[in-house]
Amino acid sequence: MNPTSTPWHLASTTRDTVGECPVWHVATQALFWVDIEGQRIHRLDWASRQQASWSVPERVGCIAMSTRGTVIAAMESGIFELALTDAPTAQVTRLATVAHPQANMRFNDGRCDAQGRFWAGTMVQDMRLASPAGGIYCFDENGLRGPLLQGYITPNGMAFSPEGNTAYLSDSHPTRLKIWQHSFNGTDGSWGPQVEWVNMAEHPGRPDGAAVDADGCYWICGIDAGQLHQFSPQGELLQSIALPMSKPTKCAFGGPELRHLFVTSLQPAAPTQGFDASLDGALLVLEPGVQGLPEPLFSRFPVR
Repeated sequence: MNPTSTPWHLASTTRDTVGECPVWHVATQALFWVDIEGQRIHRLDWASRQQASWSVPERVGCIAMSTRGTVIAAMESGIFELALTDAPTAQVTRLATVAHPQANMRFNDGRCDAQGRFWAGTMVQDMRLASPAGGIYCFDENGLRGPLLQGYITPNGMAFSPEGNTAYLSDSHPTRLKIWQHSFNGTDGSWGPQVEWVNMAEHPGRPDGAAVDADGCYWICGIDAGQLHQFSPQGELLQSIALPMSKPTKCAFGGPELRHLFVTSLQPAAPTQGFDASLDGALLVLEPGVQGLPEPLFSRFPVR
């Protein structure tokens, strides 16, 4: 399927080394996202289009907004709560520490389920090792639990269906290139068996971060190919959208009516022919013609 061209706008004033995990916060009408390698969190206020940034002490893999108005962040050594008051330094409180099975690991992709639990995957930072030491962890009122799922090299693409009974996961590593479905029980947070859903080796790009729209379609960034793919709930490729940068990393619906799609990106080691190097690491926004879902808030704080 040939990719289509959709109008886009530059939304960020900075260029991230590894931009990731855009999250739209309905209450403040703002988009939050991270620069993993830059150890920063950004906020874009929709009304003013003003961007603010905060530094944090570790690499941040993924974030979620909480019912307390704070940011929950999965970083290198654990789960943290961040108060984004006066920039440029966030107020950081450790909530949990992770016991990685080997050295040089960090959290990567993740998000909240509809019941307010925070789910996040881990990975060995040196992808050249192709180590399957990554796992999926849950953080809730019982603390940090896991790994509840194991064997991932670069876990990515986590998302939940509108009904909350299906969970999606992918592995971005070049030796994997799979997107899986799991049945999901929101009552107790249990995952069913892994079922291959989409083989991304058949489509342009490696599977990176994802979002689900109000119709249950799954949108995922095809990193390396500069494309955004929309799959039906049955796993059929509905469309591919061409982007101006080669390495889009994750997408998120936002804007006043959740009809805008924000896309983060990273800076490759060298410019990629056929793409606009000046946009590497930028945050873009486009209007794909569908509506998204509000991102759940983290609400399951452990009693301290």
